[in-house]
Amino acid sequence: MNNSNLDIHNKTIAIFSANYLPHLGGVENFTYHLSEQLEKMNNHAIIITNDVFNLAKHEVLESGVEIFRLPCHSLMNGRLPLPRKNHDFTKLLHAALQQNIDYVLINTRFYPHSLIAANFARQLDIRPIVLDHGSDYLTLNNPLIDTAIKTYEHIITSLLKRCQCDYYGISQASLQWLSTFNIKGKGVINNSIDADAYLAKASKRNFRHEFDLCDKAFLVCFTGRLIPEKGIIPIMEVAECFARTNPDIHFVLAGDGPLTKVAIAKNLNNLHLTGIIPPADIASLLIQSNVLCLPSRSEGFATSLLEASACYTPSIITKVGGVAELIPSSEYGIVIEEASQKNICKAIDQLYNNQAVAIQIGKNVGHRVRKFFSWQETASKVLYACRQANS
Repeated sequence: MNNSNLDIHNKTIAIFSANYLPHLGGVENFTYHLSEQLEKMNNHAIIITNDVFNLAKHEVLESGVEIFRLPCHSLMNGRLPLPRKNHDFTKLLHAALQQNIDYVLINTRFYPHSLIAANFARQLDIRPIVLDHGSDYLTLNNPLIDTAIKTYEHIITSLLKRCQCDYYGISQASLQWLSTFNIKGKGVINNSIDADAYLAKASKRNFRHEFDLCDKAFLVCFTGRLIPEKGIIPIMEVAECFARTNPDIHFVLAGDGPLTKVAIAKNLNNLHLTGIIPPADIASLLIQSNVLCLPSRSEGFATSLLEASACYTPSIITKVGGVAELIPSSEYGIVIEEASQKNICKAIDQLYNNQAVAIQIGKNVGHRVRKFFSWQETASKVLYACRQANS
């Protein structure tokens, strides 16, 4: 995409994101970094999200990013916020409508918040961009509930399709996934990272010391939500296997979620939990780890993968969204077809027995993420897509 002739300044972009920080997740991080980059490029970013945490209804950050938090009912521990259309809701949306908005970006298509965003754009006579961040159905690993979620996703997507929108994927896998809903996407607007800045902000926290690990211990980490679709259960099964066969291999799970209690109940000497830790500590953990293990069932473009790559840490990851772009061959990481105990064990053994190769893989992917995945490029793609939609 050639953005050389693109007017990328003095635009006001409303970014709708059903969840936002301090809620943790890839979409939340994407929204934060994109909005900050847009401000750096002399644009104005307005984030319209849900007030899951009872924070200020309206806030302007030091960077200039403006946030509107709409009243909501917080379901599934905040993962599914439903709009609460009271007086404050109407007042806040009206205030946002007065901001001389040029473009509208909608993150994901399967929240009620996305329908609110499409109606918001219609009132301004703006054709919005819908950016899909997934590559499979949401799942809670319960057949009955998962069937209901699948039906819900098709219904709400069909409602959104009635609106005039342009659709993009966060990765090639996300772009292809849109065809499941008979949507022909326009292209890819990829996730990114400021790799050098991320590496530089790492804390001095020493996880090997905290968990009493010797220098030769081979450290496998996971960062993110401890939920079934992230492959936490297979990771725990692998930890159980290595607890019997190789005491040098240890696992650290950084994050929280419904599977935290399950992991604690395993009571394994080689499985360590940090709970939720700040980004600087996550960077420190990634630097100290020999490999990131992310056997997800579905990803749009995993932030954890970008962060590990920024830290020159190789990854073992399933073939999900964004992986083909960042790991085009075995020189850049190990891609497994499915998140089975056998596949993960084999991949870990491969790196454990060839640690010089693992270090070189980390260097390769670290150079690649710096060359091709910058926030300036992603922000330019957003602005280009918005201009194309409204030209």
